Amino acid sequence: MLRLPRFDYLEPKSLKQALKMREASGDNAMYVAGGTDLYPNMKRRHQDPTTVISLANIRALTGVRNRDGHTCIGANTTLTQVAKHRRIKRHYPAIATAAGSISTPLLRNMGTLGGNLCLDTRCNYYNQTLEWRKSIDYCMKKDGAICWVAPSSPRCWAVNSSDLAPVTVAIGAEMALVSADGERVVPAGKFYNDDGIEYLTKRPDEILTELRLPQPNGWDATYLKLARRGSFDFPVLGVAAWIRWDGDTVADARIVLGAVASYPMPVPEAGAAIIGTSLGDDAIETAATAAFKPSKPMDNTDHGLSWRKQMTRVYVARALKELRANNKLI
Repeated sequence: MLRLPRFDYLEPKSLKQALKMREASGDNAMYVAGGTDLYPNMKRRHQDPTTVISLANIRALTGVRNRDGHTCIGANTTLTQVAKHRRIKRHYPAIATAAGSISTPLLRNMGTLGGNLCLDTRCNYYNQTLEWRKSIDYCMKKDGAICWVAPSSPRCWAVNSSDLAPVTVAIGAEMALVSADGERVVPAGKFYNDDGIEYLTKRPDEILTELRLPQPNGWDATYLKLARRGSFDFPVLGVAAWIRWDGDTVADARIVLGAVASYPMPVPEAGAAIIGTSLGDDAIETAATAAFKPSKPMDNTDHGLSWRKQMTRVYVARALKELRANNKLI
């Protein structure tokens, strides 16, 4: 049985109190919301904070509200609440679909929107017990100096396996972050780094407070997920597609791939391939091929590399055909 290490557990009732606790606890303190990612990582000794500051009782971080022309979802809103919320399902179905595809009902009842957006990057060589990692020598993501996926590489190639991250980047959402220095708002596309270790631009002392969604004005988006099983598993490929329509013509488009890189990877060439078209089969095939070329899955998740790469073409085409069908129903 894997056991948690000893740590101090703090329960602030407000953001201000949480920030003060973090400042008093020092750099070896971490925030936690649902704990479905942090606590397993602590059991495997991937992270070893001496102080854990729970955000679960901060009411300001929960719920869906309107603010300044945005639909805002509190970072502590559970994945189940996001997936089932009437406004999210109606106006942002890709967000609801992505949230509903994560793990199992029990974990969605605990896991939060913010937790999935800040999900630690994953790798077959990293997400193992302490004894397993010690037996082969540690990797550079934790305690070691080598990336076992690409031993000659100077960087870590652990994969971003968040289901919600590609969707937020594709639709142009924003993240609100709060620290002792005040609030800053970061576009979702700038919230992530292409690095398995430094995978977020969020500082450790900052709290992700909410996700701000753009108004649903003339655009549609979808998310498709490939995993070994229909539930529980992390994606081995995620495809988020966003289209702004001008009648039957694509006025703008974005394609973002998940689980094939250390960040949600935009493929601007794929979006550019369908702009100005009526999204016919030829345009879809061109976009799918454009997304296939830069998709370079590494040997650090499930399934074979070449098959996962081939699935990029298939899933991008499926996503675009779904958006085409949606537009014809309007």
